[in-house]
Amino acid sequence: MTRTALLIIDVQNGMFKRGSSVCNDAKLLYNLKKVTASAKSEGMPIFYIQHETKGKQLIRNSIEWQIHPFFKVEKDDEVIHKTTPDSFHQTNLEQKLRDRQIQHLVISGIQTEVCVDTTCRSAFSKGFSIDLILDAHSTWSSPDLSAHKIIQHHNRTMGWFTNLLSTDGFVERLK
Repeated sequence: MTRTALLIIDVQNGMFKRGSSVCNDAKLLYNLKKVTASAKSEGMPIFYIQHETKGKQLIRNSIEWQIHPFFKVEKDDEVIHKTTPDSFHQTNLEQKLRDRQIQHLVISGIQTEVCVDTTCRSAFSKGFSIDLILDAHSTWSSPDLSAHKIIQHHNRTMGWFTNLLSTDGFVERLK
């Protein structure tokens, strides 16, 4: 099997503010925790992607910018800082993955139609194979579509170039 890493995109405090949290926030955190625990138990490298916006909600070193306390970044984990939806753009993510000879990515996190989608597409164009955990990414409703419809649409669309797995499917595959 190829070397695999787990990417957890933008699971930061600011995404879970009371009254404006991402869709199915508790279930998302539960699934992400389950995926992370399974990956760690198999020695899979974990990459936390942390978004920064200048002058907005996710200002570097603010409480909102911090990785959600549900997760404990350990010494072997990597934290990648980004300022665009693409986790590879102007970051050292690709180099860190190549240094570890990673060829396969398991992708999860926030925001489905922006950072998750863009990172999946970028990873695919860079030659990585990808598993998208279809119940471990989320977003907010827009004026036009519910969050559920956005997630459903993106799972279907990204199925063209990723392998779609449920949280339980991912956990089972590792056993």
